[in-house]
Amino acid sequence: MSNVIDLFFNPKAIAVIGASREEEKPGHVILRNLLLNKEKGVLKSEVYPVNPKAKEILGVKCYPSVKDIPGIVDSAVIVVPARIVPAVMEDCGQKGVKAVTIISAGFSEIGNVELEKKVLEIARKYGIRIIGPNCLGIFDAYTGIDTIFLPYYKVLRDGRKLLSAPRPKPGYISMISQSGALGNAALDYMSGENIGINKFVSYGNKIDVDECDLIEYFSTDGKTRAVIMYLENIKRGRKFISVAEKASLKIPIVALKAGRTKAGAKAAASHTAALAGVDEIYEAAFEKCGVIRAYDMEEFFDFGKALAYQPPAGGDKIAVLTDGGGAGVMAADEIELQGMKVAEFSKTTKEKFKELKEKNVIPYFASTENPVDITGSATTEMYDVSLRLLLEDPQVDGVVLIALHHIPGIPSLEDFVEKLSSTIKSYSKPVTVCVIGGSEAANYIREEFDKRFIPSYPSPERAVRSMRALVKYGLYLKKKGVFEEYLKNWSPIS
Repeated sequence: MSNVIDLFFNPKAIAVIGASREEEKPGHVILRNLLLNKEKGVLKSEVYPVNPKAKEILGVKCYPSVKDIPGIVDSAVIVVPARIVPAVMEDCGQKGVKAVTIISAGFSEIGNVELEKKVLEIARKYGIRIIGPNCLGIFDAYTGIDTIFLPYYKVLRDGRKLLSAPRPKPGYISMISQSGALGNAALDYMSGENIGINKFVSYGNKIDVDECDLIEYFSTDGKTRAVIMYLENIKRGRKFISVAEKASLKIPIVALKAGRTKAGAKAAASHTAALAGVDEIYEAAFEKCGVIRAYDMEEFFDFGKALAYQPPAGGDKIAVLTDGGGAGVMAADEIELQGMKVAEFSKTTKEKFKELKEKNVIPYFASTENPVDITGSATTEMYDVSLRLLLEDPQVDGVVLIALHHIPGIPSLEDFVEKLSSTIKSYSKPVTVCVIGGSEAANYIREEFDKRFIPSYPSPERAVRSMRALVKYGLYLKKKGVFEEYLKNWSPIS
């Protein structure tokens, strides 16, 4: 089954059924984006526009029906009025198409249930898998498949083009979204935050392919190191638990489940025909199968980034390293508020810190209890030697590193990031980084840590909450008895 799912992302040939000559129509945007990726050399698949009223679009020969295309067509994206979709599906079945993304709306989300059933019956008859209908489309940053119908740019009155719907760079997070609009906003955010993506799927009404199929596929696709998913409902509850429980042993999964309140559940029902269900049931299901739950958009991306970039924590004892006492106190507060422990250092670590003071390697007035505050006299070397001590302490499961870069002892931001990133990657304990500020320097350091796959955040609280996700995932793996094996197979992204 997973090999059929792979056809959505890596087909030999894809047909755009409903390709349009009008620039603002979804069928034109999708075709243009695919052809652009082919021109760049990213997309290897053949691309065929289908429109019975056009001989060519964007310089490419157009076919009246998918059946008229010579050779194999194993994937199609449908962008025609809902009432025509059954006829198009029949054509796809007769042509041998096996993976179909239906962008078209006008199905069960507006009460048109029978039409939706008819489409699914045709798909079952021919062995076709469907993503959609009523969806935004899919995107694969590595293969160049891009069936998202939103144009990259919007043009201002003065002729300037503004990037409106960017696609993130290639990365290691795969995303599932039941909402197209939220999915696009997520891609926009990830692009702006320089978070890479592997695959993105908006599945709308999910009449066929759902989160169960996609989680199963992503857990074995070779590039996904974390899955993040926005959900409004889960139809196959038992199947979801079974699939997610197995997948969570290989890759972490983060869920942002909407429809938690009566008002939210009502809104979800009118949005994608989703019956949101009792939130406590979802909470228990996620807990059982190791899915890390996020409760807002900020946590959604913060957790995904941390879990994709860092190893899970073996326990809940956390150390804080900073050069500013106040930020350390804030981190310590948040550690306890999140149900974790501010680590009590081992006797060996305490003795080594004492030696470092005596040898003037770190200031004699530095606070070497937890949080460790090496003060405004800190240097890159002081940060590095202190970080190594913390990561070597058996009583420390993870470190929150707070880098207040303004001090004179850190003249080279490049050296600072490079040295600490190298140290972090040489240990198998998780580290999250906090760089407070909105200056060019602060933004630069966060970006450079992220580029090296060390998750960084603009506040102590966000760095600590992301550490909590790593702790929660690690404890789940320990509960399942696979933590050591997982850690043995885990390696930092180079």
